Amino acid sequence: MKNRIKIERAILNITQDELAKRISVSRQTINAMELNKYVPSTLLALKIAKIFNTTVEAIFLLEEND
Repeated sequence: MKNRIKIERAILNITQDELAKRISVSRQTINAMELNKYVPSTLLALKIAKIFNTTVEAIFLLEEND
């Protein structure tokens, strides 16, 4: 699963650490998601979408092999 977290962070001009604090996870978790090494839970994905004021589908993109 690909995602647009890094792009959305850049638009809001927030760091990985700032995003992590807002959704109560570690900076390493944000980094792992941006590197497509960690797929968040539904609850976490919803929290991220809310921060970016968009939908989960706009941030997380399914690939054919998912």
